[in-house]
Amino acid sequence: MHTYQPATRPSVEELTSRFRDRSATVAIIGLGYVGLPLVQALLDNGLGVIGIDIDAGKVAALRDGRTYIHHIPGESFRAPIAQGRFVPSSDFAELAHADAILICVPTPLTAHREPDLTYVENTARAIAPHLKPGQLVVLESTTYPGTTRDVVKPILESSGLQSGRDFFIAFSPEREDPGNMKFSTRVIPKVIGGDGKDAAAIADALYSTFVPKTVPVSNPETAEAVKLTENIFRSVNIALVNELKVVYAAMGIDVWEVIEAAKTKPFGFMPFYPGPGLGGHCIPIDPFYLTWKAREYELSTRFIELAGEINTAMPRYVVSRIADELDARAGKGLNGARILILGLAYKKNVDDTRESPAFKLIELLEKRGAACDVHDPFVPVVPNLREHPTMAGRKSVPLDPAGVAGYDAVLIVTDHDSIDYVSLARSARLIVDTRNACARAGAVGEHIVKA
Repeated sequence: MHTYQPATRPSVEELTSRFRDRSATVAIIGLGYVGLPLVQALLDNGLGVIGIDIDAGKVAALRDGRTYIHHIPGESFRAPIAQGRFVPSSDFAELAHADAILICVPTPLTAHREPDLTYVENTARAIAPHLKPGQLVVLESTTYPGTTRDVVKPILESSGLQSGRDFFIAFSPEREDPGNMKFSTRVIPKVIGGDGKDAAAIADALYSTFVPKTVPVSNPETAEAVKLTENIFRSVNIALVNELKVVYAAMGIDVWEVIEAAKTKPFGFMPFYPGPGLGGHCIPIDPFYLTWKAREYELSTRFIELAGEINTAMPRYVVSRIADELDARAGKGLNGARILILGLAYKKNVDDTRESPAFKLIELLEKRGAACDVHDPFVPVVPNLREHPTMAGRKSVPLDPAGVAGYDAVLIVTDHDSIDYVSLARSARLIVDTRNACARAGAVGEHIVKA
């Protein structure tokens, strides 16, 4: 592990050269779905890494060569730890050994759908006592324009050091897509907004060591807006196809067939797909950061808020479809029905349950008297959930033909590739498919309903 502790601020040239020759050490705070892939990318490109997380369980797992994220193998960290190139820790004093500090902590919403910067602010306060001249601090957590300059920077400057003179600060938004092997951290271009030319140059030197392309923008606020724009774009377009799904269903038209045909047009159309509701840390949350900030300027974000209303209504729409189908087929409705929820992760082939619509669906179904079991090959036990604490500890049930046949309905929430949908269709009395998984697998039948 390289150690660098200058007594006075080194030149920008000295700082950038340490990244370019890979003699630098980078500290990453927050070893979750964003931070841990960053650790991998930096280690693979020859830099030393200090991984900081307040969760002692995560630190202990990494030290033992284990991970808590399905698609990231723990074995990849064993050699770097043995060589001293990777130091997992819960001790913020380790930051004194870093040339750069990357903040990758959650930015959730409050109960009133307003930004909750508690994790960011607490992290900045934890960094300040250990801040050294010459260090670069980069916020990667998605947030509203102005957070880096107006929130993080003043907290760091409470150390007595000044941004742009003694240390440097920038914003570079995370662009992770958990489980997507085609687009890993190493291949996604990195947007960088520095607080001044020197900060931008140093941040560019850091990220250039492990990504194929950097995209410098004029300031942190622009970089913060880039990330929000990316997620708002997705939220609005998903809301559009969700609305079309409801309208076309009333007309007897399959929205999935419409989208497949429409995307053959080589220009002017980009396919987005409907679902049971939004999930993941980004799309259900990030647009509301801009909605909140816009109020400061006495502006409304009608498009964003309308998209949020449509997407938020999807779980109730799905539940109403299940109720209607059960009533039409068995004359019993939801009260007393046994429902198997297939998929707890927010997207296929990952174990990430953050903001998954599955839990809202379970809540709505059980309020109407249904009994819900769950199956997810990536989530054997429901983790602790801030919004659904009573569901923690539920275990994934086996997916066998006899068991499936005992349920009144199977609700496909997450279309994991490992599920045998043809076998599922043979055993189930009724399937309500929110992901078009059965049709894509070639499973057809009047008992398969799209919702």
